[in-house]
Amino acid sequence: MTAPGSVYGKPLGTRSAIKRVKLILPALTEATSPYWRPIKYSLFPPLGLATLAAYLDPDLEISLQDEHVEKLDLNDQPDLVIIQVYITNAYRAYRIADHYRARGSYVVLGGLHVTSLPDEAAPHADTIFMGPGEHTFPQFLRDVASGTPQCRYESSVRTLEGLPPIRRDLIQRHRYLVPNSIVVSRGCPHHCTFCYKDGFFAGGRSFYTQLVDDALAEISRLPGRHLYFLDDHLFGNSRFARGLFRGMKGMDRVFQGAATVDSILRDDLIEEAASAGLRSLFVGFETLSSRGLENACKRQNLGRSYAEVVRRLDSLGIMINGSFVFGLDGDDRDVFARTVDWAIRSGITTATFHILTPYPGTALFADMAARNRIETRNWDLYDTRHVVYRPMGLAADELKRGYDWSYESFYRWGSIVKAASAHSSAKHSLKHFFYSAGWKKFERAWDSVIRIKQLSQMRPLLEAVLAPVAQPGFNSNVREATRSDHNLKLWKTTLSPSGSD
Repeated sequence: MTAPGSVYGKPLGTRSAIKRVKLILPALTEATSPYWRPIKYSLFPPLGLATLAAYLDPDLEISLQDEHVEKLDLNDQPDLVIIQVYITNAYRAYRIADHYRARGSYVVLGGLHVTSLPDEAAPHADTIFMGPGEHTFPQFLRDVASGTPQCRYESSVRTLEGLPPIRRDLIQRHRYLVPNSIVVSRGCPHHCTFCYKDGFFAGGRSFYTQLVDDALAEISRLPGRHLYFLDDHLFGNSRFARGLFRGMKGMDRVFQGAATVDSILRDDLIEEAASAGLRSLFVGFETLSSRGLENACKRQNLGRSYAEVVRRLDSLGIMINGSFVFGLDGDDRDVFARTVDWAIRSGITTATFHILTPYPGTALFADMAARNRIETRNWDLYDTRHVVYRPMGLAADELKRGYDWSYESFYRWGSIVKAASAHSSAKHSLKHFFYSAGWKKFERAWDSVIRIKQLSQMRPLLEAVLAPVAQPGFNSNVREATRSDHNLKLWKTTLSPSGSD
């Protein structure tokens, strides 16, 4: 690596030398694989990069490119390039970084993978960032101004107070179904062995929130009704979450987010969330096995009734996106059918299945590496769809086949209908059917809408499906959403069910 503040021997100089800044989210490997689903990768904009952009001088020429929704322009010559690196876009990110360094740009790399493997990333960058960047990125800019940028910055100060407004003007809203994504906290209070969190937040607090008033101010700046909280655990700080939900009452929002099993059962916070507009929740069930939960240190699930979680959310009209992990020690070949059958019988609206993946920087990776169970370090395969370690209790090919079967089985038309019928309310059943079928069974329709750049026209339909179950006229809301803004024409011309029964 070259000396601090240089690019192949060229000094970066002072802030005045920076005229053009480019922020890039390279495509994840799975976005160019047979698993590619354009709608999945057109959901959320790169909020982290837009957050960093808020610290830049607004007079600079700034561009933000997301390779999932547009072709990258690599023929330009920005002065400063900032690249966000995840594990399955790492090789792509390194190639882009090398390309721009060869053209004389100063390249910065940061993100989960850089934090986990800084020595791997460092040769491809002039500066790398480890951990969250709210404190270190402003320091980097001050160092640039004085002509002394460092090779590495490692986060230790953790606070979200005083953040500048996110540069949402850099986000091409029309390219995303959910441009109103938002993050009001960082990290998670729990310590699961397979999660990146402890490694990414090492050296400081691993869970902290914005001030409630700041979060509400950010929400008030977002147009439309729909929001998606991308926080790892929206309910992680009960006091903050309660203040947030009470502040959101009367805003006429519908929103989605993520919470843990224990937080749903703990008190009346879930009712506060529902009253504020919560309509869909990502829940990390992970496994039906107590032994599996213990091995993963998923203590927040131990001794908790999954059936009661489902009953409580169902009573509030909240749809569930259930997360499940296969390949935990103790799993056998029956784990797939047991899990899928339970999810369907319980009325889980959508399911996200994963093959256990030992990410570098996690306790799981350290343990498996020590026991020589890591089979490959090809990061392109670390997408939770491939078996990259040696399982116990299952052969690798059994695990892969079982994972594929689970998705196919859960999203069969018959399974969708059966799961939808599990709800106590007919309107909730109808919402379930629309949401689940729309997410998985109409790939050609979504592809066509994305191709003709009409994704924003689908947001009224999403909002209608997320309307309260008890709201009068729910059916008419859905019908009206499909009629408005020529949405019905779009769907009639493109709606051809994909996927087999």
